[in-house]
Parts: sequence; structure tokens; C-alpha cells
Amino acid sequence: MGLKEKYKIKLIDKKLANKIQIENHYLHTRASCIYGFGLFEDEEIIGVILYGNPTAPTTLDICGKDERKSVIEITRLWIKDDTPKNTESYFIGNTIKLIDKEIIIAFADPEFEHVGTVYQASNFIYTGRSKRGGRVIAIKGNKIHNKTLWKQYKTAKRIREVFGDENVYYKPYITKLRYVYFNCSKKRKKELLSKMIYKIEPYPKPNG
Repeated sequence: MGLKEKYKIKLIDKKLANKIQIENHYLHTRASCIYGFGLFEDEEIIGVILYGNPTAPTTLDICGKDERKSVIEITRLWIKDDTPKNTESYFIGNTIKLIDKEIIIAFADPEFEHVGTVYQASNFIYTGRSKRGGRVIAIKGNKIHNKTLWKQYKTAKRIREVFGDENVYYKPYITKLRYVYFNCSKKRKKELLSKMIYKIEPYPKPNG
């Protein structure tokens, strides 16, 4: 049975999409959601993808300030484990067709060993790493994301109380890998590429 026969994709309530991804995505935090889609196997939702507003100005301005209204970001993607090969790229490709934005941004988090393989398989272009310096709070022997820590515990003092002062430390922020997809005609894509503020780079490889 092919993916088209096995799964159905439907627009779902934004609150439901966020609820499902909060419960299952490794960040366990709310995300911006303009469009939420569910991946259904029979009547069960076994995946969600959220498209929302980018928060960083450098993301919004990827093709210049005059194209800000054309930009949307994949803010969360979760699919149940043990789905067949190419399910994620199938899900992405078929939801992109259902939204009315021409510039789609997605980020992969190398801190969690993600290099964006699914975006590569979905024909996104790679434009390098996000720009950010500084440090983030972390827990020894624990891979809880720093966003999740702040969301749950609010202050560094509380984090230290819960995990023990000896287990809390700060580490350099690991910049994310930025991918772009142009959801438009070839002519329009050529125009947007000419405006893009980042260069196209070779795809990063796992452990590369």
C-alpha cells in the first residue's frame, strides 16, 4: 500500500495541532500556528505539521522587507515513530500545496542530531546556519532543550533548585540549519532567488 492510500492529510484546528505537538515533539512548547495539518491513519492522527509566523527579523527578511508577507515558517513537525520511509517528506510536500505563502522557511536543530534530511528530501534549498551567539542553560546528562527548561521552570534559580546546582551549566548556543522552499512558479522563484539575502550552500551531511 502506497503512502497516498495509507494516509490522509487534513487541515485541523490550530489548538488541536498545538496540543498534539506539545505532547509529542521534543521541545514540548507551544508554537506559532497559522495552518495546522494532521496526518491521519484511518481516524487516528499520527502526525502534525504547523506553519506559523517567523519570529526572527532575519527570517522574515530573507528576500527583503517587501516580501515579508510572503514568508511562513514550519514551526513544528512531528510524526509517530515507525512510519514508512519518506512519510515526512510526503507530509511536507502535500501540505505545502495547501498553503498560500510563497516562501517557506524551516530549521533543523543539530543539537538533537538533525541536519534537515527531511527538508533535503523535500527539495528545500540550504542557506547556511542561523546567526546567533551567546550561551544557553543546560543540564548535565540530560537533553532537555533550553526552551523547554525556561518554559517549565521560568528562572535559572528554579532550574538549579530542581536539578541541583552541580548539574546546571551554560554552553555555547548551537546555531540551526536554515532551509528554504519557494512555493511558486519558476518565474517567481527566479525573482525571489535574486532577492534572497543568503547564498545557496551544499546540503550538510549527518556527522559532517
